Amino acid sequence: MKLIRFGEAGKEKTGVIINDKKYDTSAFGEDYGEAFLENDGLTRLSYFLEDSLLPEITEEVRLGCPLARPSKIVCIGLNYVDHAKETNATPPTEPVIFMKSTTAITGPFDNIIIPKNSVKTDWEVELAVVIGKKASYVSEADAMDYVAGYVLHNDVSEREFQIERGGTWDKGKGCDTFAPIGPFFATKDEIADPHKLHLWLKVNGKIMQNGTTANFIFDIPHLISYTSQFMTLLPGDIISTGTPAGVALGMKPPVYLKAGDVIELGIDGLGEAKQVLVDYK
Repeated sequence: MKLIRFGEAGKEKTGVIINDKKYDTSAFGEDYGEAFLENDGLTRLSYFLEDSLLPEITEEVRLGCPLARPSKIVCIGLNYVDHAKETNATPPTEPVIFMKSTTAITGPFDNIIIPKNSVKTDWEVELAVVIGKKASYVSEADAMDYVAGYVLHNDVSEREFQIERGGTWDKGKGCDTFAPIGPFFATKDEIADPHKLHLWLKVNGKIMQNGTTANFIFDIPHLISYTSQFMTLLPGDIISTGTPAGVALGMKPPVYLKAGDVIELGIDGLGEAKQVLVDYK
């Protein structure tokens, strides 16, 4: 299944995509969040779809994040060798973990707000994994049993806040609108092999990132198992798996985002998204 949430920000309804058309599933009566996944919502929704006539949604409707606010977004840094090298970082021997604020979440076609006093706003196309059930001290052998599905994520970053302001990376990662997610949440069965996905990103029509998840340093089972040693992952939580080379930080000289710039990005099987940069007001 391909699940969507649509409508006004903060008042999204649930839906699905079937044969490239969007349908309203709000009659199902549950949002696509932690309780939905914890209580076998995907199976129950599939039965609902078999027995229901669904209203079609117009193409013009706004898409929100396809998941109701997760308890956390866990991000993995430097998970592609080429990205580590372009930023003059040593490829890690263990996964680099940082957190992204849930208040950063926006829809896949919403504007990205350049933060107040920002001079180094950057882009990062990423495959994000959606956790399907509570995970604590999970083994790598069992890790994929905890995956509900996948989403497209732009891990927008402010590099001065992230690197030059002291402390952790989180300062440059959790700004408002810095986590556009979607267009849809694809259940695990929709993606044959998450380790063989092409991902790409353009800025103003120019291809900047053109990579493949085959180049992960740490694969998805390792990331789930590793993360679960340090925190309990809840249904609906997101693990964003890192970005390939091609970010502004790695350019010589760097060319960061400015108001009016347009980002387009996509991943095989997970659709495409588009965001326009606007100044903070």
